[in-house]
Amino acid sequence: MSAIPSARPFIHDDFLLETKSARNLYHHHAENQPLIDYHCHLDPSEIAKDRRWKTITQIWLGGDHYKWRAMRAAGVPEEFCSGSAPDREKFRRFAAVLPRALRNPLYHWCHLELSRAFGIETLLGPDTADEIYDAANEVINRPEFSACGLLSKFNVKVVCTTDDPVDTLEHHRAIAADSSIRTLVLPTWRPDKAWAVGQPVTFVPWMKKLEAATDSAITSLTSMLQALRTRHDYFADHGCRLSDRGLEFVPEEECTQKEASEIFDKCRCGHLLSPLEARKFQSFLLHEFACWDDAKGWTMQIHAGAIRNNNSRAYSQQGPDTGYDSIGDFTMARGLSLHLDRLDAQGKLPKTILYNLNPGDNEVFASMAGNFQDGITPGKIQFGSGWWFLDQLDGMTRQIETLSQIGLLGHFVGMLTDSRSFLSYTRHEYFRRLLCNIIGADVERGLIPDDERLLGPLVQDICYRNARSYFVFPLKD
Repeated sequence: MSAIPSARPFIHDDFLLETKSARNLYHHHAENQPLIDYHCHLDPSEIAKDRRWKTITQIWLGGDHYKWRAMRAAGVPEEFCSGSAPDREKFRRFAAVLPRALRNPLYHWCHLELSRAFGIETLLGPDTADEIYDAANEVINRPEFSACGLLSKFNVKVVCTTDDPVDTLEHHRAIAADSSIRTLVLPTWRPDKAWAVGQPVTFVPWMKKLEAATDSAITSLTSMLQALRTRHDYFADHGCRLSDRGLEFVPEEECTQKEASEIFDKCRCGHLLSPLEARKFQSFLLHEFACWDDAKGWTMQIHAGAIRNNNSRAYSQQGPDTGYDSIGDFTMARGLSLHLDRLDAQGKLPKTILYNLNPGDNEVFASMAGNFQDGITPGKIQFGSGWWFLDQLDGMTRQIETLSQIGLLGHFVGMLTDSRSFLSYTRHEYFRRLLCNIIGADVERGLIPDDERLLGPLVQDICYRNARSYFVFPLKD
């Protein structure tokens, strides 16, 4: 590769580490900690089959809506984003866009990925695109460059995928049976389609899949719950430790089982539901599923605040998860409070992680977590890591600052990738460098003690040990 015209590469040993204290904390306490990726969207079949890629474009741009959004914003036609253009041409188009993304987290992420996964330190741009493309493809053709090889390279101890209740989990079984795969790969229960009664085009075909998965006829709310409970048990049998919900907001309305049954019957008869009925049905199932999670000792995750599929034209052509979602401005506090309080009052509130997508809700979520700690489980209710549009320097800094000031940073379970890419494990490094930089800056300003015996274990806990103990993963080391 051609040399970068500077004294050291852009991604260097002390990248983001602005003080001596930050550098010491990162290199001695954070850098070599294993990774626990307790929420991601990796395809378990790619791990089971130990997927390999023919070109960097396939792993770099395939399914990465962050990069697609940047390309569209630069006027790149869709065929070079998610379309069928040749791999080299797609890479060239992205390389031409990246210099325009200075101060966008993509610029950091991409160069971290090039450095850590491919050993390439050259800045990516239109003049280096072909050089980097060819050099990266040489690395991709090495025997160790594969899905499992990357998990091993990044020292990933646990991966928790995100799975629909109707998923067979066949790939999780294959992974568990393969002794050569050293990473623990577990499913996560994500039942969002179960309450999509207001969207018949989604709900009706999904119900048929649920019937097939449980070999049962679903004719009532009772039989639906029985089928879902069977799948909940099935996930538990496959090692599931977490559930998840992707919500715009938590509805405020309460709903009895009788009301939910009537709403279900109306939906099954083909009648359109009112928005109020759809919210009440969702509220009923949210409560029901949380009780099941608590009974099994699972952790419940709530990802709230996204407006999905904003561009109807693009959605009709490309489907979901292709880069047309955005931050919402929903009212959050009341519904979230009522949901958690109902569970707490019944003694059925599971360990919970709350993630907000709108940064304006940081203090709401952080303060809400403090309302429902039980005095028994350290950090039982977590204010979760900055995610999606917020897993960048400013978003993660604000999350850490808010958690530190309203909650307890020392019990934070740390970073996750929330990604579909095996290259995204560099985001753990990004988070760790930022964490150490924040703490190191406070040391230099005299705001916290300059005591490595105090700060070193804190950093290690946030990077790895808190997540390991919080989720009770069956790890041997």
